[in-house]
Amino acid sequence: MSDAIQRTATSQSVVKIRPDREIATQQRLPYFVGLSAQSAGTRELSMYLIVVPPGGHAEPHSHRGYETGIYVLEGSVETRYGAGLRESVITGAGDFLFIPPGVPHQPFNLSETTPARAIVARTLADETEQIVPYDPSVDG
Repeated sequence: MSDAIQRTATSQSVVKIRPDREIATQQRLPYFVGLSAQSAGTRELSMYLIVVPPGGHAEPHSHRGYETGIYVLEGSVETRYGAGLRESVITGAGDFLFIPPGVPHQPFNLSETTPARAIVARTLADETEQIVPYDPSVDG
């Protein structure tokens, strides 16, 4: 941990973070940690850059006890959600998406050639994912 990050954990300070590593996630998508309790001393917020590879998708899941806001930087993503993942919304660059706690969902990159990139903000400061895997066939 760098000196700047250590100071942040014990004092109120402005912190600049440049993600320098990808973390493995249960969703099997590349995440780059920006703000979190570990990186910047946040208490109730985390922010990440997520990349959905061309033709890629996350595993079906829901979030345990925290809200998620997504801002799409580039690409086009279909997010299937709800019981059996039967509902759908498509987001593109400039769109925001809100996912309440406990709502099952699964994002798909609609392009076979271009990655989709988005900023993800959560009302959870921990870098550790707290997701619940979801089997859409159970509600299907």
